[in-house]
Amino acid sequence: MSATKEKTPAQTGARRPPALRRSWLFAPGGDKGALMAATTCGADALIQELEDFTPPELRAEARSLSAGVMAAWRAAGIVACVRINPLEGDGLADLAGVIEGRPDAVHLPKIAEPAQVVALDAEITRHEARLGLPPGAIEIVPNIETARGIMQTYAIATASPRVTAVLCSTEDLAEDLDAPRSRAAVELAYARQRLHLEARAAKVLSIDCPYTFADPEGCEADARAGRALGYSAKSAVEPGHIALINAVMTPSATDITEAEAVVAAFEAARAAGQDRARLGDLLIEVPFYLSAKRLLARAASLEAGRSAL
Repeated sequence: MSATKEKTPAQTGARRPPALRRSWLFAPGGDKGALMAATTCGADALIQELEDFTPPELRAEARSLSAGVMAAWRAAGIVACVRINPLEGDGLADLAGVIEGRPDAVHLPKIAEPAQVVALDAEITRHEARLGLPPGAIEIVPNIETARGIMQTYAIATASPRVTAVLCSTEDLAEDLDAPRSRAAVELAYARQRLHLEARAAKVLSIDCPYTFADPEGCEADARAGRALGYSAKSAVEPGHIALINAVMTPSATDITEAEAVVAAFEAARAAGQDRARLGDLLIEVPFYLSAKRLLARAASLEAGRSAL
């Protein structure tokens, strides 16, 4: 069963569906060169970052860039997103300034309460009606960055039908936990597990936190740790990390071969009237078989998506 659910027109047509968005890159909101160059890094989703990466004095200029940036990203087959500021701060001005560019998704930081999602939904709905945009087409991706938010992930994820994914923070979450930041991210282990579990329960995509150190080896290890928890998507703040994330979040040739062997063995056992199969030392029961089928379906969908671009 997919980790996402069909909820709006946003998941149909040319837009890559949430379940296949492996990599999400935050790009500095006011740097036009960096925003345009980001199309070459291979990210499935790009985020024009108007919060931490854009000083307040540059936000008006960044908003004016948004329509052109969103159009260029969509033309490149990339999911075009923007992260606004909290609504209590510059978020309302940010939203008003970027909405005509029709972002595929709006990220809202510092989400701790479902009411914040409801408020953003209402603002987007108002702007859609004002501009004659298709109602419900703009997705919401809450960015969860506090202990309070982690505890309410399911409620946040189900607060609006626009929510297609939730994203886990790194630096802000560690700060809120009063935990020293480490490359191994042991301080975030429980939060990462809980966010993924609650997102799965809500049937939305869980996006793992960005690796905020520069070394590629650490990024790959961190992505593999996230994949081991069940994540199929990860965010990034460094364009050079995107290829590593995509590789980790894409079934490998070995993964596919092993899954095909599992499926064949189980189906042969069932055809012979057996309740389960054995493949070497592996006992294959229904859940393991279904996981293998899901991996093969994901691999086929990702390959189809590559062929369509």
